[in-house]
Amino acid sequence: MSIGTVYCWSIFSQEIANYIGWSKSATEWAFSFAIFFLGMSAAFLGNVVEKDIHKSSLIATICFAGGMAGTGFFIWYGGMNQHSVLALVGIYICYGLIMGIGLGTGYLSPVKTLMLWFEDRKGLATGLAVAGFGAAKAIASPIMQKLLGDNQNGEVFKMFYILAIVYFVMMFIGHLLLKKPAGWHEPTGSENKPSTFAVIKSKPIATYIGIWLMFYLNITCGLALISQEKAIVKCIGLAGMVGIISTITAIFNAGGRLGFSAMADGMKDRNTVYKIIFAISIAFTALTIITGGIKNAFVDGSSNILLVLIVLCLLFAVNAGYGGGFSNVPNLLSDHYGMSNISAIHGITLSAWAIAGLTGNQMANAIVNSVASKHPELLREVEYHGEMITVNPVGYQTVLYVTCALYVVSLLLSIFLVRPSEAALAAKKAKAK
Repeated sequence: MSIGTVYCWSIFSQEIANYIGWSKSATEWAFSFAIFFLGMSAAFLGNVVEKDIHKSSLIATICFAGGMAGTGFFIWYGGMNQHSVLALVGIYICYGLIMGIGLGTGYLSPVKTLMLWFEDRKGLATGLAVAGFGAAKAIASPIMQKLLGDNQNGEVFKMFYILAIVYFVMMFIGHLLLKKPAGWHEPTGSENKPSTFAVIKSKPIATYIGIWLMFYLNITCGLALISQEKAIVKCIGLAGMVGIISTITAIFNAGGRLGFSAMADGMKDRNTVYKIIFAISIAFTALTIITGGIKNAFVDGSSNILLVLIVLCLLFAVNAGYGGGFSNVPNLLSDHYGMSNISAIHGITLSAWAIAGLTGNQMANAIVNSVASKHPELLREVEYHGEMITVNPVGYQTVLYVTCALYVVSLLLSIFLVRPSEAALAAKKAKAK
């Protein structure tokens, strides 16, 4: 739950940009770097998690809390020295690199442990842990809004100091409590435990490529909308409800992680749940495109309730599917490759998350900024905290065309490239008999 607060970025990104004198686009790279280094640290440190879960959880605790405190320091420094390159780079390093390493090792540490404790309900078990990652946003968003204070800018660096202390205590307690079942013994020796890549290559490589690609595309689409959620909510005339809606979407994110993974436990082929996720995402994205939901929900100071509900349902569906995609990956991989190397294989697969971190929200930013520069007449003014601010509903509506196409590609990958596991095929043959 501590590391999951990385998804609260949209709550304070504009406030950080205002406070240090840089554009929101410049500060957005901090979030992108955090997701990138999350995935890359998971890929390279997966074997550390495999061998010593207490070392990996301690690394996670120190890096995440330390990176958050460092981010607060450089925000303070940027406030004292407006437009400082050092402040911006410092935020990139602390929020992006250092916190990213804490995210990657912290994300992997509980997953295999829970899969070992609950072998018969692996989806439910990992769903509970990964739901904590998603639920963090629901819990932390209103707290962060409160810590930011009424003026939205003056308290932002103090918030990071406070949360660094709180999260260090929470994560350190988790580090002390985390352990594997007493009966589990990791295989030792090269004969008993082949290398991670040898395990991956022991099955049709097209299946792993398909899993990696659909995971990557689902994250890219999710980040494109989740990272811009606050702005989209303002576009549809609900600026005063940003905090509440952010909490609700976070509940859907967590619910998707738990619900879809628990649902998959009862399926012969766990890949089926991905087909469901992508179909739902395509349906709500297409509906919002057809109705012009984001650009037409709030026009001339008047709200179209039906369109507002459609956009909200899109955000809820994308959050749920994004979360469900995460929680099912380790179990889908274990179905294909077994448990002995699962942390390392899962870590390598999270490199998809790393690359998506550089493409998801940056893709959305590029599209929105392009629309703003080419068609400034399409920008609108809405009231937020007693002030009139500029929003770009057409820009965010345009993002949906790209995400809808990527969701379609993801569905095709799930159908045609990711083959059923041996256990799923055996169950199918048994039923046929």
